[in-house]
Amino acid sequence: MEGLPTTTKSERRWRSKPLQTSKPSILMAFFSCVAWLYVAGRLWQDAENRTVLANLLKKNLGQRPKVLSVEDKLAVLGCKDLERRIVEAEMDLTLAKSQGYLKNHLQQKVSSSGQLLAVIGVYTGFGSHLNRNMFRGSWMPKGDALRKLEERGVVIRFVIGRSPNQGDSLDRNIDKESRSTKDFLILEGHEEAQEELTKKVKFFFSTAVQNWDAEFYVKVDDNINLDLEGLIGLLEHRRAQDGAYIGCMKSGDVISEEGKAWYEPDWWKFGDQKSYFRHAGSSLIILSKNLAQYININSASLKTYAHDDVSVGSWMMGIQATYIDDNRLCCGSIRQDKVCSLT
Repeated sequence: MEGLPTTTKSERRWRSKPLQTSKPSILMAFFSCVAWLYVAGRLWQDAENRTVLANLLKKNLGQRPKVLSVEDKLAVLGCKDLERRIVEAEMDLTLAKSQGYLKNHLQQKVSSSGQLLAVIGVYTGFGSHLNRNMFRGSWMPKGDALRKLEERGVVIRFVIGRSPNQGDSLDRNIDKESRSTKDFLILEGHEEAQEELTKKVKFFFSTAVQNWDAEFYVKVDDNINLDLEGLIGLLEHRRAQDGAYIGCMKSGDVISEEGKAWYEPDWWKFGDQKSYFRHAGSSLIILSKNLAQYININSASLKTYAHDDVSVGSWMMGIQATYIDDNRLCCGSIRQDKVCSLT
């Protein structure tokens, strides 16, 4: 008789084992699901945050200010109007200088027409007292004759700066002589020293145009004699000629060897040929009023070279100056009608 199937004890243990391991598996599966949901949630949240940030960035990019120019920055800072007023003030100052309205400087108008013909500045030094007396006894008027010449519209002054030790005996002697003869133009801002000589011409033209209203300003070296009437006639012929740069025009080699006479420290600026540009010789330089005004207004930025005549020539090159080469101003020439001669 067939009976019911029977199972042994070992078989029962084998069948119950899966039932015992299923609980940890379920727990692991549950925690895995929770972890997956957490990660998915974070990823979704990060994606949402990135979307918000991207939208904000796009919005800010549209509102970001453009790169401002200097003009825009001046306007933003409220400086545009200030800049305009500064430019206007500078223009007014330049005009005031050109018309002679300067602090502590009143123009001395002594000619009947209201404008002088010329201001002639004769270079001199502290040790040139005898030379000055020689000029006063020859071609240069003195005393009443000097005043009468000024009534004709011509002013003549010895031009000198101040001693390196201001207020010393050199300055006191010049002040005493000036009070006696009344024929000095003392350049208060200039130091009368050999190393400063090339700057003297700038101080002379600036000071002369500030003190006198004239058609011409004439620089004269102290080693020449003048035919004063001949010079006055030459200037009368040139009246009302603006931009006139008059002299004995010359050029010459630039000396580049230090220690030699006429050495030019800036020799390298004159090119490979080492030759000076055309300029009026130092002995006698004549400028019309507007050119002297140009020197006065721009004196702070004008470059000086080793020689004053080269310096003046360099200033004239950059403006609309009319070069007038007059052989009568060549003091070493053999012309009978020359207006100057070497002493």
